Amino acid sequence: MPCDTILRALQTAAQREREIKEALDQLVASLDAGSVEIIIGADGAVCFSGSTWEDNRRGVTDVCAYNRLSQEDSWAFRQALQRAESLSGYQVDEQTVAAGVHSHDGGRTWSVD
Repeated sequence: MPCDTILRALQTAAQREREIKEALDQLVASLDAGSVEIIIGADGAVCFSGSTWEDNRRGVTDVCAYNRLSQEDSWAFRQALQRAESLSGYQVDEQTVAAGVHSHDGGRTWSVD
């Protein structure tokens, strides 16, 4: 995944993998606690909104986080996703996510740049 390949100076791949895991573990805990929520756009794009995530994402994009958490299929993630789909009236579109549509402002605007 793209977030695996973004290494800081002198950072090893194993260190990056640990950093990603720590960020995602914290994201799941924040989803479970309700301090971070999933936002789904009208086109099916997804982002995570909440200061806990935005302040501690460690270079992990929302798309990478979504893809990883989808693979892990944690209870907190599934519940947050179901709640987001229910509240927004939209469902995540995997093709839109794969195309890289994302938001930098908590889901108010979306782009592919």
